[in-house]
Amino acid sequence: MESISQIRNVFLAEDDEDDVLIFKLALHKLSVVIELKQASDGDMLLDLLRKEIPDIIFLDIKMRGKDGMASIVEIRNNSEYNHVPVVMYTSLKGDKFVDESFANGANFYLLKANSISLLAEKLKLIFSIDWKSYNYYPPKAEFVLGAQ
Repeated sequence: MESISQIRNVFLAEDDEDDVLIFKLALHKLSVVIELKQASDGDMLLDLLRKEIPDIIFLDIKMRGKDGMASIVEIRNNSEYNHVPVVMYTSLKGDKFVDESFANGANFYLLKANSISLLAEKLKLIFSIDWKSYNYYPPKAEFVLGAQ
C-alpha cells in the first residue's frame, strides 16, 4: 500500500453543498495536503478531466444534469482518463446501483457516512491503495465501503 500522502489531486463530482463540506472536513481530518476540485454535475467533471487528470475521482450518482452513471461510462470509454480510479460516492444503497456501478467499472462504491470520522476512515483506506502502480478492482464482496 502506498502512503496516503501520494494522493495529491482529487476530483469530487457532487451537487449537494452539505455533502461537499462533509467530504472536505473528512479530508482535513487526514492531515495531508490534498487539492480538491469540485464539479456539480457530470458535464462539469468531464470538462475538468479534459484540462487535468486527477489521482482519483469521487462521483455521486444522483446529480442534476449528467448523473454519475452516465459519467462513469464516458470516463471508462475515454482512453485519456479511463485509468483514473473512480469511487462512486452516494447515499443510494440498492443492489441495482451497486451492480450497475460495478459493471460500469467503478473501483469502489462508498456509501456516504453518518460521521466525518467514519468517512475519513474510509478515505484513508481508499487513499492507501497504490493506485499509481495498478488500478485496483476489488472483488464484488469488497466493492461496497460502509454499512449497506
